[in-house]
Formats: sequence, structure tokens, C-alpha cells
Amino acid sequence: MTDILNILVDIASTPAILVALIAILGLVLQKKPTSDIVRGGIKTFVGFLVVSAGADVIVGSLEPFGEMFQQAFNMKGVVPNNEAIVAVALTNFGTYTALTMLAGMAFNILIARITKYKYIYLTGHAMLYMACLISVILSTTHMNMGLMVLVGGLALGLANTIFPAIAQPFTKLITKNDSVALGHTGNFGYAFSGFIGKYVGNKEKSTEDIHFPKGLAFLRDSTVSITLTMAIVYVIVALFAGNSFIAENLSDGTNAIIFAVQKAGAFAAGVFVILAGVRLILAEIVPAFKGISEKLVPHAIPALDCPIVFPYAPNAVLIGFFSSFVGGIVSLFFMAATGSVIILPGVVPHFFCGATSGVYGNATGGVRGAVIGSFLQGILISFMPIFLMPVLGDLGFQGSTFSDTDYGVVGILMGNLANIGGQAAVAIGVVAVFVALLVLTAMSKSKKVMTKRGT
Repeated sequence: MTDILNILVDIASTPAILVALIAILGLVLQKKPTSDIVRGGIKTFVGFLVVSAGADVIVGSLEPFGEMFQQAFNMKGVVPNNEAIVAVALTNFGTYTALTMLAGMAFNILIARITKYKYIYLTGHAMLYMACLISVILSTTHMNMGLMVLVGGLALGLANTIFPAIAQPFTKLITKNDSVALGHTGNFGYAFSGFIGKYVGNKEKSTEDIHFPKGLAFLRDSTVSITLTMAIVYVIVALFAGNSFIAENLSDGTNAIIFAVQKAGAFAAGVFVILAGVRLILAEIVPAFKGISEKLVPHAIPALDCPIVFPYAPNAVLIGFFSSFVGGIVSLFFMAATGSVIILPGVVPHFFCGATSGVYGNATGGVRGAVIGSFLQGILISFMPIFLMPVLGDLGFQGSTFSDTDYGVVGILMGNLANIGGQAAVAIGVVAVFVALLVLTAMSKSKKVMTKRGT
């Protein structure tokens, strides 16, 4: 039984396999020829592996940048890192996390079936991390395993439904249709960036319409502009960090400037690979998902990882990253001045969350929306962990915490409910949210009926 559970969890937490199986299921339900089913499954599988490979390249180039930054400016503090805290938590809460994740997937499908919120969350690792956070918080209430899995699974299913829903109005502006949604743990921040963009900018002045002088027209090529921009930033930080530190600790003796330029190029290569993988996935998963929509969950919409929006505004990706990182640095100095816990800017979350926020801010407010929206999102993911840490502190996680906004929203709400009223308060709160979705769905159906009668 344990081996079967482990296999199911491995499948569910591996996006390439999970989404390939979903694509195959969709094609089977449409009664497509075997050749189409095999081709669709394999291309979806490979597409996700391409995206994952690109993400790994980016993370590999950003990690030494983070170490150089800390050395260059002598900063010490907590660096939010989802992988680090999950790795620690799973040693004590692995079984609870696995069962909560599987229950959460079932509840997500159920909610999509019976409510107007038709989002099927397909980002496996994000589900795993959120399930881990929920399990850790519920453990403080001393629930028995059955109740913990039931309440935790419902909470995860609700999160996997609600967060894509709040970002979807902005996602539709980006993709120009309603065929795909965003399934990532920064959706609250992306919606926040899109909301801010509406009021501070002009969507007609897009980041993708930036005009370069004739002699600099080559900068319109996103690969070229990303490489040059990141090379300048890496070299500046490398100069401050010092050649001896980099040669001894990061580059295996390679000159600091050469090392910095290599990592900047690797970053640009990672972005290029991600964009190629995203195009491959979208070409297969959206048509395949039609079968699930028709047979299992009418009008279902797949919610996919954040790089899915990168091809729509490559310039906004880079602008959002830098603006978010600046927001993190501004927050750092404010924390230092006020004597609070210092949250160091995590380069990886500021890239993925900041870049995506840039795309959302650009969709509603153009260049200014991308800059200001992602800057404020960077502040958000800097301060949210401070309020999340006390919820996790008793469990020995004081040295690390989750980074993205959705962890903060879920963790702070559930953690405070647990502190105020224990098991009952958390269970009532989760069920109340579920009932609210049912009521909103009923109201929506009633409104449609009244509209039809009026016409």
C-alpha cells in the first residue's frame, strides 16, 4: 500500500508525467487515433521536460548570483526558499503531505465539477509544497490523520481552484482567450500586479513596443537584450564580491568576470529554452484538454505553471524580474532600519514571481504597470514571510520560510485560525469557503436565468 501511495505521489508531483497523462486522457476521451494519442502524450511530456530543463538552467545561474550579492553587500538574514523548507518538513510530515495532496487533487476536480470555477490545477510540485504547508499548520491543532487529510485536502482543493480564478481576468488579457489558466503559488501577487497596473499605467504602451534607436534595433531580440542586461548586472555584483571570493567559493578558480558573463549567458539560455518548451506544451495540452472538458468537467480549464505566460511579453519578463528584486532590496533596508527580521531577496522567487508579475502588470498598465506592479509584488513577497514565520516557528523552521504570495495567504489565514480556535476554527473556516463557492455558483446560475427571462 505504501509503495502504491509513493508511486501515485511521485506521478502527481512530477509535472511532465502528470500533464502528459492528462493530455493522453483528454485524447482518449475524444476517441482520437492511437497515433494522435501517442504523439500528443509524448510531445506534452517532452515539452514539460524542456521547460523544467530551462528552469534548472536559470536556477543554476541565479544561485551563485545570490551568494555573490550577499558577499558583495555583507547581508545576513533569512532567505525564503520553498525547496529548503519543504525538504525539512517532509521528514516529519511526509505521509500527511502525500495524503493531503492526493485528497486535494480529488477535491479540486469535485469543486470544478459542481461550481462555476472550472480550473484543474496541473502544477504538481506547487501542489506538493502547498500540501506540505497545510499539513504543517494542521499538525499544530493535533487533528487525527483522517480529519487532517479531509480538512487539508479540502483546503488544498479550494486553494487550487481559487488562486487560478482570481488571476484569470488578467490571464485572459494576456492570452486573449479563456483556454488556459495560471496554476502557480504566486497567483495572488500576479493578480495584485495586474490590479495595480490598471491604475498606474496605460496598457496601450506595452513593454513589447519599446522603441530602440536604429543602431540598437538588435536589442528587440529578447535573447540578446536579456544576455547583455544580465551580463552588466552580474559583472557589477562580481566586482563588488571580489575575484578571490568567487574563485575560491563559486567558480573553481575561473576569473570572476568570465564566470559572471558565463552565468549571464546561461540565464538567457534558460529563458530561451523555457519559451520553446511552453510553445510545445500549449500546442498539445489545450486541444487535448477538450476531452476532459466534454466528458468529466464541462468547460474545464487547465491551470499551468507560471512560465506559460512568458512568451506573451518577453520584455516584461526581464523588467518584472528587476523591478521585483529592487522591491526586495528596498524592503531589506526598511527591515534593517526598523530592527525586524531581515528577509534577504531570494533571487529565484524574485525571478519567477517578479517576471510573471511583470507580464500581468504590462497586460493592464503597459511599461509603467510592469515596473510598479512587479516592484510592489516584490515588496509583498518580502514582508509576507515575516508574518508567516511565527506560524511555522514552533516547528523549528525559524531559519527558513516559504516565499510566494499564495503560501503567505493560506498560511497566515489558517495559522491564525488555528491559534485562535484550534481544530474547530480551521475546519469551520475551510468549510465556510467551500460553501461560499457553492453560493456564488448558485447566484450566478440564478442571474443567468433571470437574464434569459428578461430577454
